[in-house]
Amino acid sequence: MVQLEFPSLIERETAVPELLIKALSVVPAYVGQNKWDYLVEVQSEEIVRNIKPDIDSIAQLPIRGVIVTSRSDSGEYDFVSRFFSPAQGLDEDHVTGSAHCCLGPYWKRKLDKSIFIAYQASERGGRLKVEVMEDTVKLSGHAVTIFEGSLNI
Repeated sequence: MVQLEFPSLIERETAVPELLIKALSVVPAYVGQNKWDYLVEVQSEEIVRNIKPDIDSIAQLPIRGVIVTSRSDSGEYDFVSRFFSPAQGLDEDHVTGSAHCCLGPYWKRKLDKSIFIAYQASERGGRLKVEVMEDTVKLSGHAVTIFEGSLNI
């Protein structure tokens, strides 16, 4: 188990750009923006899991990425999400810490709780514990080493 602590990323409700609607082909329940990303809440977990965004349109947006989220339909998770960031060379990130630094405070306001079990529904997928503190978010979960190296000076 690995636990990391990061600053919270608070989003604010924003006007919905037409290009965002075109890119996602969904009717959002809410659209907010933090300093890097759009956060888009949709009506169901099924929409989050099945969305097939137009990555070329997302790449044209003046932001780093797009977080798509909804409450979970199962009792296993509090919320689910996906993160698309072609500006970083990632059509879709597998599990995104910075997205959860925004999702935690967002869902805290909506669900009136501060500890969540979240699932990022990418192809590989990932389960995280998200704990929202005053100005920080603690993220924990299981990690897999995919690369190892050493620096010889």
